[in-house]
Amino acid sequence: MMTNGVVHANVFGIKDWVTPYKISVLALLYEMTASKITLPERRRLNKLILPLQQGPDLTLGQFLKTVEECCPQTAYAVKLRLHEMADGELKDMEYFFSTLPTPFTAFDTEAYKTSVVGLFMRHMLLAYNKLSFSQVYKLYKSLQHYYHSHYAKPMDGQVSDNTPSRGPLSQKQAEYFLARQAYLLKNDENKALKPAALQEELNNMLKFNPDFAEAHYLNYLNSMRVQDIFLSAHSLLHYFDRLILSGNDGKSNGDEGYGRSLRYAALNLASLHCRFGHYQQADLALQEAIRIAQESNDHVCLQHCLSWLYTLEQMKGSDSTVLTEDSVKMAAHFCLPYLASLGIQSLVQQGATQGKTAHKLMDALKDTDILHWKHSLSELIEISLAQTTSIWRMYGKSTMSLQQAQLLLNMSSLEPVNFGVQQNNTEGFAVVLCHLAELHAEQGLYGVVSEIIQHLKEQFPPHTQHAKVHFLKHTVGQSRKIRVLSFQTQKKLLSYCFLSMMLSTAELHWESSGFSTALPVLLQALALARQHHLQSLASETILHLAFTQLMLGVPEQALNVLHEAIEPILAHRAVMDKGRAMLLAARCQMAVAGFKPNRQGQAAASALDTLNEAAAYFSQLNCKERLRDVHYLQAQLHRSLGQILESNKSAMLFRLLDQELQSPAPPVSMRL
Repeated sequence: MMTNGVVHANVFGIKDWVTPYKISVLALLYEMTASKITLPERRRLNKLILPLQQGPDLTLGQFLKTVEECCPQTAYAVKLRLHEMADGELKDMEYFFSTLPTPFTAFDTEAYKTSVVGLFMRHMLLAYNKLSFSQVYKLYKSLQHYYHSHYAKPMDGQVSDNTPSRGPLSQKQAEYFLARQAYLLKNDENKALKPAALQEELNNMLKFNPDFAEAHYLNYLNSMRVQDIFLSAHSLLHYFDRLILSGNDGKSNGDEGYGRSLRYAALNLASLHCRFGHYQQADLALQEAIRIAQESNDHVCLQHCLSWLYTLEQMKGSDSTVLTEDSVKMAAHFCLPYLASLGIQSLVQQGATQGKTAHKLMDALKDTDILHWKHSLSELIEISLAQTTSIWRMYGKSTMSLQQAQLLLNMSSLEPVNFGVQQNNTEGFAVVLCHLAELHAEQGLYGVVSEIIQHLKEQFPPHTQHAKVHFLKHTVGQSRKIRVLSFQTQKKLLSYCFLSMMLSTAELHWESSGFSTALPVLLQALALARQHHLQSLASETILHLAFTQLMLGVPEQALNVLHEAIEPILAHRAVMDKGRAMLLAARCQMAVAGFKPNRQGQAAASALDTLNEAAAYFSQLNCKERLRDVHYLQAQLHRSLGQILESNKSAMLFRLLDQELQSPAPPVSMRL
């Protein structure tokens, strides 16, 4: 993507000059072929060769530091070699070039003619041999300055040795720099240059070649990082303008590249406005792209437009199910698996918000997974796993959610590892790690949660594009992929908020002892939770319902209702919820025992067992307020069974916790 443009060589100054930095690289290659190096060090140096050859020129300090990290012995030998030339005479530099291994004769070394090292050496030797005497002398003086500036103390106003070169880059250096930064922005933004530093490098590059299209595109990506809408749009338009001027757009469907650039420029502008929430401008740009694509009969571009059209409708809160289904059908017809998969994932998201059953959504995702593995779409595999994790979390199935999260975290990427970057810095990983933190928090493993959050902060610092995921995980994202990953769309948010509001309304009725008036509210909330298959909220509603029935004096009915929810609560809910459920069950058992004197001992013993389970859950969280309630009830039960010693022990534990908390204990009977 970043290297398909035509760059004017004379503008970038890419005439094959031999520079002092390239002499340093030659010295390194010479030492690698002449010295004995251990195998691990040689492997590290071999991995370093291409970045040194293709990357921007480094200062001597930066170069030696990079080599020293791989092999200190070789770095010292290179320094001595450069010292001999810089502190010697011109003939010493001439002698160095004469001793370089010839690529056509060095069959058993890295300098063989078909190797990377051999090609570079041959290239440099040919360039050096073409130099006139005056040019050789200038090169030697430049080498001396390059070497001695490393050891010279910077004076006031003098540039430090660590400052990168601001001169023109060669074509290969520019392409390598742009490709590397674009790859890092996509896969590991934390390793890319900071926005300000990258902007400075791009400005320097565009100063020498304002028509370098790929530099404008990277400028667009960099501006998106800092949410600069003006510079983003400016750079995007410049990119397509330069692409048209360079004549490098080719032909598509019998149409000239000029028209192709225009329609894709309009499409990209629409996506830019979508990301910033400018729906009206996005709609106008999208309609323009559709019009040009229809005139050119470009079905692929039209399919992309249709995908963005249903995305735009979703972002505006409209029902886009029909548009999405049409998009999936057309994408499959034109053999566009990426767009077809995104459409299916969008339909799954809409189905989740509309209360579709989990198994139907999973069947749909299974179809997309077949597409992903068939076409090796590793990015969409990650999105699918993150989406499945979110679905299970939404439906209250924490065990299944944890399983899907672990699948993604332990999955080996299908994509090649470029520039030393692993594929574990994508948004899917950020979403899954956030779910993982929540799941561990629910189990009371707060130490693990702290480690996960710390890892998130290190992996996704505040300036990176996915940092918002672990700060505002449940908000609607700005890009299509963010939206596919996130299930907190408007409908779902309304469902959750409405259900939570209904539970809060019931609790307000409790405060005024209006337990009978709370029942219709809770029954309505339960019906709504079941309609949307929100098991977690349904279980919470059943807890509220059982507590209300207990307070209305029908503990047997409360216990029957509670038995319906106890299994999913123990299987999928947080430790606190498990403890609350067991405590409520014990209170119901105690109330039932009071109505059946002939079974009082058996019921009291059963209630004691339930209280012990509740105490184990609360102890796991070190929740002293709830433990105080448990000990209070245990003391009552032991006394009713004539177990004075156990009763006194529970009473003592209650007293100790009450003194430690230094807050009046609310009546146990009045809170859930």
